[in-house]
Amino acid sequence: MTVDLTAWSLDPSLVYVIPAALLYWLGGRRGHRWAAGEPWRTAAFYGGLLAIVIALDSPLDDYADQLFWAHMVQHIILLTVAPPLILLGRPWPRMWRALPMRWRTTLGRTIGQASWTAPLRTLAHPIPAWLLYSASIVAWHIPAAYNATLSSQPIHDCEHAMFFFSGLLFWAHVVNPGPLRHRLAWPARVAYVVGAMVVGWILAITLVVVPHPIYGHYAALATRPGGISALTDQQIAGGMMWVPGSISYTVAVLIAFWRWLEPARPEPNPNVSAAI
Repeated sequence: MTVDLTAWSLDPSLVYVIPAALLYWLGGRRGHRWAAGEPWRTAAFYGGLLAIVIALDSPLDDYADQLFWAHMVQHIILLTVAPPLILLGRPWPRMWRALPMRWRTTLGRTIGQASWTAPLRTLAHPIPAWLLYSASIVAWHIPAAYNATLSSQPIHDCEHAMFFFSGLLFWAHVVNPGPLRHRLAWPARVAYVVGAMVVGWILAITLVVVPHPIYGHYAALATRPGGISALTDQQIAGGMMWVPGSISYTVAVLIAFWRWLEPARPEPNPNVSAAI
């Protein structure tokens, strides 16, 4: 069983990757000048889009059908790499600026007044966002659901979309996407991230310690790249979720701890500012 390393595919994710890239580029062109930090934010945003393409359109997607650990790498990218990178780019103001003024007015009124947006606004709060994110990770790794994604492409696409968009909601409370202020204080943000990381650890440990293959699709394969067994493949997948899958969480926790313990910055003196 071999994998073509030159095989790139057209995944449905391109339906939002390409428009997002175009809007972000147009919004940047319509800005008068780049603010401080804009170049690295731009690099982060496009890096996040590239991560989606690598996860779903590169030969990694072909490997994922034959190796559980490769499939797990896809999930790690969609959950913990692409969303925070995109949010670091502060995409909303810049993409909004790319739209014609008439469109902005119409969309703003629709979002602000339409009743169907109420559930979406509720999901954007910290606790619902955390629950949706964690539930997505757990639910899609239940054997019945996981095997269903491997036998049905529409279900598989739904899984990937849910990972990514629940990731955006989750990481929006960790990374400041602008223009809204943070809703979580630094101590709460530490607990928020650590809680999600523990959910991933529990799943990872389960994959490592269970003495038999959990997922029928991978267990039924006669051979797999590298000649490894189905159980070894599963244990590597657990290791991927446990170690590389914890990198983004760990970085976020360390930054939050640092900001939490950072000495308070003195408030500027309005009289001095006025004099200047």
